[in-house]
Amino acid sequence: MPPFYQAPRLSEFQEELRVTRPYVLLEANLSEIRRGKIEVAVLPWGACEPHNLHLPYGNDTLTVGKIGEMICRRAAEAGARVCLLPAVPYGVNTNLMGFPMTISMNPTTQLALLRDVVESLKKHGVPKLVILNGHGGNEFGFMLRELFDCGVFLTLVNWWTVASDVAENVMERGGEHADEAETSWALYLHPHLVAPPETADDGAVRPYRFEALNRGWAKIARPWDRLTTQSGYGDPRRATAEKGRQCIEVAVARLADFLVELSAAEIDETFPMA
Repeated sequence: MPPFYQAPRLSEFQEELRVTRPYVLLEANLSEIRRGKIEVAVLPWGACEPHNLHLPYGNDTLTVGKIGEMICRRAAEAGARVCLLPAVPYGVNTNLMGFPMTISMNPTTQLALLRDVVESLKKHGVPKLVILNGHGGNEFGFMLRELFDCGVFLTLVNWWTVASDVAENVMERGGEHADEAETSWALYLHPHLVAPPETADDGAVRPYRFEALNRGWAKIARPWDRLTTQSGYGDPRRATAEKGRQCIEVAVARLADFLVELSAAEIDETFPMA
């Protein structure tokens, strides 16, 4: 009796077409995963929210996912034992629910999801996890403390901070969301999904009634539909793919170097201290 499922034999032409990226878990097969011990898993975490009128709802997820692919490829080529996990497409967006089809995940839900991922990695003997965050509303600091003794070394990287020094020199206008910087990154990474920045508004925001909030020493969860007009914070209209390239290339190089170091590091009695 033939087996329930038998994989079709690939022709020589099909074999040539197959692109193997064993460091990407969604694309790897069992034999590739079994070839060697994974030292570092990378978990991209995005969001599903509007980005003014010109960027896609999945911009954060698309960006952090692509950066994850780039850094893991570079690190793997340098000998690091890394594995890129599937990106989480939902983030904390409770204060953007005034815009249609924002999909929000509560911080406690994120913690539960992260805990399950960590437990799976621990079961499979993966000792280190990098949370590669792509959304400013995701706050993982308390989770690192909650899971401190979980048996897996956890570290958080907000990827956009890695090359902030470059962005400060390259970008002409500031902002926080769907601004010149974020639009430039998108124009470099997924330009086919970016509408002309001229179709967006100028990203102006309303001030608070309270000086304490305007000065920043009092904090709230900002109601984004009252703070902004079209969800954008910062003018995107001077964004270019070249500006995005300059920032992304530096961030990728620095992050890949970190993965190589982390992969090679022995977890001993003083780890991660020198």
